[in-house]
Amino acid sequence: MKRDILKRFDLTGKVAVITGGGGELCGAMAEALGMMGVRVAVLDIDLEKAEARSLTINHSGGIAKPFQCDVLNMDQVRDCYEEIRSLWGPPEFLINGAGGNNPRGSTSDEFFDPEKLPGPETQSFFDLNPDGFRQVFDLNFMSIFLVTQVFSRGMVEMGKGSIVNISSMSAFTPLTKVAAYSAAKAAVSNFTRWLAVHFSRTGLRVNALAPGFFMTEQMKFLNIDQKTGELLPRAHKVIAHTPMGRFGEPDDLIGALIWLLSDASSFVTGVVVPIDGGFSSYAI
Repeated sequence: MKRDILKRFDLTGKVAVITGGGGELCGAMAEALGMMGVRVAVLDIDLEKAEARSLTINHSGGIAKPFQCDVLNMDQVRDCYEEIRSLWGPPEFLINGAGGNNPRGSTSDEFFDPEKLPGPETQSFFDLNPDGFRQVFDLNFMSIFLVTQVFSRGMVEMGKGSIVNISSMSAFTPLTKVAAYSAAKAAVSNFTRWLAVHFSRTGLRVNALAPGFFMTEQMKFLNIDQKTGELLPRAHKVIAHTPMGRFGEPDDLIGALIWLLSDASSFVTGVVVPIDGGFSSYAI
């Protein structure tokens, strides 16, 4: 019985593609999969980051290869797919992790104050740059549409596969200020469920992880005073609304990721799993 259970989690020899694989969260996922015997294609727009992550995996005894890929460029996505398929065969796993935010898609204040005079450091809803808003939305949502359209075809042809999209807490309840990012992540969760139903009779499963607040380098810049090292007021609010009382660490995502990729979740599709220390469950 024990062997049967453990076998369900065995990913040895599988091929996984992970976009944004040079980043902190997806990079940790890539390394964990490499340790489990998965051949990992690390896709990132920054080739140096993809190479560094692949090198770490290979030095640890895993198998990984870096690919430079702009996930909004369909030609590059197709080229990556063909190269990976020629190298290892059609990937069975896809982790859509590329994403990010941009100040042009965010307001400077939580609440609109009609009496507050506009200034160089003030950006209200009426000041949001349409191109900046679109760039954030496209990076976080359209990239998933484009990459999945290319990589899921091989999975459907094989009659098996698992896609894990990276959503966010902002998909459940939109976070203040980050208008474009919140809208995009809500679209990711909705699209995940749509794809799960659409592919439900092909052997391909589609799910998502919704990380809470993780102290990545970007989050450190936004939540820590660069001079004093102290948490900024917004960071204190996050901790106060996280029952477990801490920020997430990259490794906190690994268990749920492996579960969703493996046969242990063979009857699970269309779910968005919060990895948030209880943030989404807490109401005062």
